[in-house]
Amino acid sequence: MANHCPTAFDESLISGYLDGELTQAAEQKVRIHLEDCVQCRTLIEDLRSIREAAMSTEFSKPDDTQWDERPRGGASLVARGAGWILIAVWAVVVGVYALWEFFTMPASPIERLLVVGGLTALALLFVSVLLDRIKTARTDPYREVEK
Repeated sequence: MANHCPTAFDESLISGYLDGELTQAAEQKVRIHLEDCVQCRTLIEDLRSIREAAMSTEFSKPDDTQWDERPRGGASLVARGAGWILIAVWAVVVGVYALWEFFTMPASPIERLLVVGGLTALALLFVSVLLDRIKTARTDPYREVEK
């Protein structure tokens, strides 16, 4: 919010005043300033009304079916399963082709070491996360929670 106070009073004090977070001396400084400054009194009333509106606003909760991400029908289930299978096959084919190209193309030993080292590091990180997920899945008390 822009400060419209002609004396350039510190607006953060007004916010702290509304929140009840000021020291006694700072609170007294704000009260004295508010007695003389119409702009800051208007600002504080505006902020109070915004706060009251925000605190009294009620939000509707979506029902449980809106959170469910599972396929809703047989065709959707089949399409999603087929999609995952196709993407997995595609990833394997592209990966094998990339490795074939990498090993059949001429490259210096340092280039090969950098690529193989980076891929090995990524693979180890993936395996580490996968093993942790598998171990946690067995004992996760929230695995049945859908929402």
